[in-house]
Amino acid sequence: MINGADTQQSSYSGSLSLLTTLFFIWGFITCLNDILIPHLKAVFTLSYTQAMLVQFCFFAAYFVVSVPSGYLLKKISYKAGIVTGLAIASIGCLLFYPAANLQSYSLFLVALFVLASGITLLQVAANPYVTLLGKPESASSRLTITQAFNSLGTTIAPYFGALIVLAAAVKSTEEIAKLNSLELSTYQSLQAAAVQIPYLGLSTLLLLMAIVFALIKLPAIQLADIELDKLKSESILEKTSAWAYRHLVLGALGIFMYVGAEVCIGSFLISFLIEPQVAGLSIVDAGKYASFYWGGAMVGRFLGAMIMQKVPANKLLTFNALIAVMLVLTAVMGSGQLVMWAVLAVGLCNSIMFPTLFSLAINGLGKHTRQGSGILCTAIVGGAILPLIQGVFADSVGIQNAFIIPALCYAYIVFYGYKGHRPALKV
Repeated sequence: MINGADTQQSSYSGSLSLLTTLFFIWGFITCLNDILIPHLKAVFTLSYTQAMLVQFCFFAAYFVVSVPSGYLLKKISYKAGIVTGLAIASIGCLLFYPAANLQSYSLFLVALFVLASGITLLQVAANPYVTLLGKPESASSRLTITQAFNSLGTTIAPYFGALIVLAAAVKSTEEIAKLNSLELSTYQSLQAAAVQIPYLGLSTLLLLMAIVFALIKLPAIQLADIELDKLKSESILEKTSAWAYRHLVLGALGIFMYVGAEVCIGSFLISFLIEPQVAGLSIVDAGKYASFYWGGAMVGRFLGAMIMQKVPANKLLTFNALIAVMLVLTAVMGSGQLVMWAVLAVGLCNSIMFPTLFSLAINGLGKHTRQGSGILCTAIVGGAILPLIQGVFADSVGIQNAFIIPALCYAYIVFYGYKGHRPALKV
């Protein structure tokens, strides 16, 4: 019996190691949007609201695709879901090539939606799979560790994107206005082409990963493997649908708020840092500084995984959200270097939020785990809606004042960590 348990644990450890590559690659790809936004904004002379359509189309895929992905996973295995997601994401990256050739902002948005659809299926499959590969009580810590590698991808991506994409000299709005139609077409073609090679490389990498995951053997998780009796011991009545769990519904709203806040800050960060009253950085340097924001999340996740061995996950979530509220309000009301480092430090607070919200919300769902995962991933649509709202605010009241949107989001997470996460009957 002991040898069998050891063998199973070894199998789980090997699978978790492979799954970390997925978390890394989708973090890398998602964070490249923060580089795409200022680049495409300059190339196509967009307003903040128009530029935020990048995030709207990307994260809208979570709303459209997540629930169907949950139902799909009831019919196929987690492994098949991962392979399919990688293949779809590869196609999305490939579409960047014709989008650049045609100099079409609309086709860029379509490519982003397809890419995000594949990543959505990956998340719906991989997040609950990680929580099930081990003991339920260590699910938050386990998911936080894998999310740390997601943060490694988000940390590297801005620096990589700044060197490859933003390094191409971008003309100001005034300079673009002076170009004739032929010069404008040539300029836009050269600028749009700056994204072709990077995304072509990502398409190839995703396809290779799909082949690898198709060939390897992953543990087939059954409900019996996750100690259903222990899950049911938390005074949660067995229900007919995941929607009947109050803590799941509130957790989905928490995911909506968290992803919206994180994406709001990341999307506006470069534009924010080049503002004269903030840091006055060049666009390339601002792109490099964005790595501090995402790097804080990476460091915090490694630390958080250790801290949650001693501190209840909900308490750490509440504490981090409170600090995030104060930092963002500092960014709204302050100026100079203090503002810059305050907003960059929010990344450290973000570190444990997604995996903790996810694991708290999905706790005790039993046979409804797959459906619950789909609902939670649908809530990632916050990354589509809230940046668009912040874009409208930025166009009307200024980019700095618009940061009040993520501050309100973190305030809700304080509530969920303090009270909303408690399992209870939905009224």
